[in-house]
Amino acid sequence: MASACGNNESAATSDSAMNADNSTMADNNTMNDTSAMAADAPAMNMASDTATAPHATDEEFMKSAAHSDQNEIQLSKLVLEKGVTGMAKDHANQMVTDHTKSTTDLKAIAQKKNVTLPTDMDAAHKAIATTMGKLSGKDLETQYMQQMVLDHQKTLNTMQAHDKMTQDADLKGFISKTSPVVQSHLTMFKQHAGGAM
Repeated sequence: MASACGNNESAATSDSAMNADNSTMADNNTMNDTSAMAADAPAMNMASDTATAPHATDEEFMKSAAHSDQNEIQLSKLVLEKGVTGMAKDHANQMVTDHTKSTTDLKAIAQKKNVTLPTDMDAAHKAIATTMGKLSGKDLETQYMQQMVLDHQKTLNTMQAHDKMTQDADLKGFISKTSPVVQSHLTMFKQHAGGAM
């Protein structure tokens, strides 16, 4: 009997220890989950960088679109001047051609509406150009490809958002014509930059 009672006490003690261990494991799991969520936070913030609210006015949209064209044209010219080769060179040449065409189409609409469009990169991309200007070879190609993915995703988001709010037939036509081209660029750069992203 004493032995049996002793065993029962030992079992009770073991049960208490197991419960304590389980509680500790649960706390650890909670901490791990919290840590994982915290680790994911930067990635979520990066993803939100490409989420764009529609512009309040058609004029703001046109100026933003003009900046987008100049960003792609001038960054592409920069990497061409620095001697990128292969697919990067082909893609950069295509960016210059396609975004120059987009600029021409947008200028025609802007002139009808007496809107003066910017003819240079925005401040953020001037800084990016300075950074890229210090790179060469594979590093330059990787940076260029990754930037093109980010830029084209943001441009596509902006176009889709503004298309839902604008009542301007000219801009709706421009978006309808241009957004498939932007989407094709995005797909192309994602395929090329896949290993570097």
